[in-house]
Amino acid sequence: MPIIDKIAWLEIQNKSILSTRSKGKNIFYFPGGKREFGETDVEALIREIKEELTVELQVNTLEYIGTFEAQADGHPLDTIVRMTCYSGKYFGKLEASSEIEEIAWLRYDDKEKSSTVDKIIFNWLRSNKTL
Repeated sequence: MPIIDKIAWLEIQNKSILSTRSKGKNIFYFPGGKREFGETDVEALIREIKEELTVELQVNTLEYIGTFEAQADGHPLDTIVRMTCYSGKYFGKLEASSEIEEIAWLRYDDKEKSSTVDKIIFNWLRSNKTL
């Protein structure tokens, strides 16, 4: 079974979670992406967030949240996405960059706009009283 291994940053403010939509896509995803060869979770996350949102994550504040799996959107039925999630503080102003067309703060009621794995994370956050 193919697995797409990704890293995501969960930034929550006022019961809303930061989400992004890539150019040419209709679905929102939590910011992050795939590791490059030899990268640690933290190195990949810092690089991806800087590329996508132009902010610097504060390494000493990063905290592992959990790892979630679901059917990968737009892939064959046996392809799974594994999302390893972290939270942490940042410096700078959030701005769409690189392949990101839109930044949005989504509430739990907006979860249907998100990818399958993000919906699972939304539900987990809701059950933990975070959203």
